[in-house]
Amino acid sequence: MRGTASACGSATITNAIATGEGGAFAIDLRVKSTVSLTEDRSEISGKVGDTGEDPELIEICVEKVLEREGVRDQFGAQIETDTELPIAVGLSSSSAAANATVLATYAALGEEVEPEEAIEIGIESAFDAGATVTGAFDDAAASYLGGGVVTDNDNREILKKIDVDPKLRVLIYLPSGRSYTTEVDVERIRFLEELISVPRESALNGNFFGAQTVNGLIYSSVLGYDPQPALDAISAGAECSGLTGTGPATVAVSKKKNVEKIINVWNSKEGRVLRTRPSREGARIENGR
Repeated sequence: MRGTASACGSATITNAIATGEGGAFAIDLRVKSTVSLTEDRSEISGKVGDTGEDPELIEICVEKVLEREGVRDQFGAQIETDTELPIAVGLSSSSAAANATVLATYAALGEEVEPEEAIEIGIESAFDAGATVTGAFDDAAASYLGGGVVTDNDNREILKKIDVDPKLRVLIYLPSGRSYTTEVDVERIRFLEELISVPRESALNGNFFGAQTVNGLIYSSVLGYDPQPALDAISAGAECSGLTGTGPATVAVSKKKNVEKIINVWNSKEGRVLRTRPSREGARIENGR
């Protein structure tokens, strides 16, 4: 039995590390996961494409689903993911991989799962794998549900849903390097709680663009990233721009007419630029059984 599912990456509106409340919106770059259930009950083995990344997260996701469904003693599994998302740059590749793998496992079993339960399994798996600091409920919810969300990560509650116009364009500037969230100095960030409350409140009040920009500038300063790519994007006409996650990627949201201006500015820097859009569609089954 085999199931394939995919889930979106996401970009930050407000980062949850400082306050426990965050926000993110889905982008139309996906991680696809294929889960093949096997009769070899002794092994659950994963492969993260051709990246060489540790597959522990996706292996734990499958283990947890099989345990919840009471069939761990019947099946092992082979898992493979394929991603359109760059890994460890702030675009929720771990949340997307977990969501896709959980949903693919249910598809392989021929069973349905409620979104809340699927997200919960992915988050618990991320904690077990040591792949998260906050649980990244904001990233996981945006990835699974599509659209934008503002969340209470500590209580895993969606505080507000945001409809991000899919006609907008999302541009991503990728300098060299990677940043794993679990390697970030959390204590250095948590003293920002009062300051970060400003963009958080803006997001709750519907000012998605302002929240994303201010959050990104604050986190760039604290984490030691150059804020100039974001400022350049705004000068070139972006609706908003800022660091996503714990970096190093910078995201800009723009109307179509300003896309080439922003790309031209960013192309003058070392690194590369990706183009995508906001996504209203979240996780989906590609095929099952």
